[in-house]
Amino acid sequence: MDLRENSKSLAIACASGSFKGAFAHGVLIALEASEVQASAYAAASSSVIPTAWATIGKATELGVDYWLAGLPVLKQSNVGMSQVVLGGIAHFSPNKQLFEPETPEYFVATSAVITPEAANETQSEKARRLGRRLLVSASKKDRSWVDEHLQLTVFSTKLAGELRLDASNFDEVAYASCRMLHAWDIPAWIDGKPHIDASYTCLCPAMQMIEQGYQEVIAIANEPGIFYRDMFQIEAIPESYKGVSIHIIQPDVDPKEMEVNFTEATVEGLVALYQHGEEKGKEFIAHQLSVTKI
Repeated sequence: MDLRENSKSLAIACASGSFKGAFAHGVLIALEASEVQASAYAAASSSVIPTAWATIGKATELGVDYWLAGLPVLKQSNVGMSQVVLGGIAHFSPNKQLFEPETPEYFVATSAVITPEAANETQSEKARRLGRRLLVSASKKDRSWVDEHLQLTVFSTKLAGELRLDASNFDEVAYASCRMLHAWDIPAWIDGKPHIDASYTCLCPAMQMIEQGYQEVIAIANEPGIFYRDMFQIEAIPESYKGVSIHIIQPDVDPKEMEVNFTEATVEGLVALYQHGEEKGKEFIAHQLSVTKI
């Protein structure tokens, strides 16, 4: 694959991970610096804002300050992850260029709540208890609740109808995509319909890009090891799907070793993880270019 010559068929998909998403942002910086531009970008949860900036060619401009801005806010009393995320969306949402016709297509994955009983549970004070229960279910690889009550939904700037992503619903979609029930206390609605974090149904919309017809996919994970389709870790994202290659970029170590976890991080850890993403992005580009020359 020549990343620059064949960019018309390329999609770049970034995974969820809360603060661990600083890694994916670093990779996007490296790709952008090497003039690798895709025809489509896709995001889940914490990667929504950085990937949106990558779509308009300005991931570098957003920079590591995006990740650092949330830390002092999180240390304030009566402030949780919902407030941090909503503040980030309010201050760092990309400009209208994201929705212009000449801009690459941009996708955001969410989990739509499809049953009345689940809507009541996810959008009320019951949500935290359900969220903790689902974390236990994930550790047991039990996906039964999700199969019954949720549906993967992917919004796009080029689609029409209910799944169209535009300036009027971007903030709602961005927040819904990253609302984990156990730690985000403010409900998420898109056009009056309940949604929750993409991770329950999709950690990274890489395979969905192939479903949309893209012929090469770069999938950026925020953790090492097997890259699973969703948080229940039952099925992996393959390196080939329907005959299309998925090129996976991931960190060498768990970000926890750099003092970056999902809802906790240090300034030094976030900077180190961001830089590690840049390094792995450059490493990937060098490898692909060497393969192309052979």
